[in-house]
Amino acid sequence: MEKLPQSQPKHAFSSYIEEKIKRSETRIFKAVFPDLTNHYDTLFGGTAMQMMDEVAFITATRFTRLPVVTIASDRIEFKKPIPAGTIVELVGKVVKIGNTSLDVRVDIYVESMYAEEREKAISGTFTFVAIDKDRRPVSVLANSPLHQSEGK
Repeated sequence: MEKLPQSQPKHAFSSYIEEKIKRSETRIFKAVFPDLTNHYDTLFGGTAMQMMDEVAFITATRFTRLPVVTIASDRIEFKKPIPAGTIVELVGKVVKIGNTSLDVRVDIYVESMYAEEREKAISGTFTFVAIDKDRRPVSVLANSPLHQSEGK
């Protein structure tokens, strides 16, 4: 784990958080095969939500390096159907940091396999809580240099 310079704690901590958000961004590509689609030959909404929750979980875990659990999903917007025979990219990014919780925004982009077209198809936000071995909430920054230097 990176050590936070003691000489400039506030600025260094802010930079540390920004860098941590950047490094925790998660991108996963998947092919949409017919077994993932409904009778309209488009990706099942529930399957899309499961993929999004997984990417959000990975993002939250990479940010906190702690066990996390999903406690909410907020306003998942299905803007465009995702047909079979396309490629999707799921992008997860930490967008809000609380004391014991954090929000991760996940966007799904759809692109043709044989053309350069790409569009945002689905977006949503997932909230996670960091937990300890007894499944009690803990600070999402428990592994940060500032938190450790304060002896918490």
